[in-house]
Order: sequence, then structure tokens, then C-alpha cells
Amino acid sequence: MAARRVVSLSLGSLAPRARLVRAQQQQQQQHRTAVSTTSGAILPKPKKTAFGLVRIMMVVAPFLYVGTMISKNFAALLEEHDIFVPEDDDDDD
Repeated sequence: MAARRVVSLSLGSLAPRARLVRAQQQQQQQHRTAVSTTSGAILPKPKKTAFGLVRIMMVVAPFLYVGTMISKNFAALLEEHDIFVPEDDDDDD
């Protein structure tokens, strides 16, 4: 077993070296593995799922209907308790 050599460093030279090592570690950790493998090979393009008009309508229509029903029921509740009653305007101009 090789003998370890102890090197004494002053505190002034340790801080910049530690910052440099920390910066190098952060740079190494910032590579994106989503576009390449760990060996560096580029991955193929991901498959795209077609998001057609039918799928959009399947999401929008139920929520639009539910929102309409909530608004209708809340307006009826307000009118029932005389909190907000729309006035009947006569437009005989």
C-alpha cells in the first residue's frame, strides 16, 4: 500500500480551489440526458402524439357544460334570495 503524503495548505489558497472544484462539478452535472445517452450517443426524436380537434372537443365540451350549469344554478340562487334580480328594461325607444 502506498504511503499517503499530507500536504498542508493555507486557508487562503483553499477557498478559491474549492470554488473552482464546485463550479466544475456544477458544469458537469448540467448536461442533459434527455437528448443523449450517458455514453454521448444522440437519442432518436421522440414520437409525437397527434392531438386532433376531436380530442380537444372531448376535453372542452364537458367542462364548458359543467361551467354553464354552475353559472345557471348560481344565478337562480341569487335571484331566489333577492340578492341580484335583473331589471326588465322596456326598450320602447
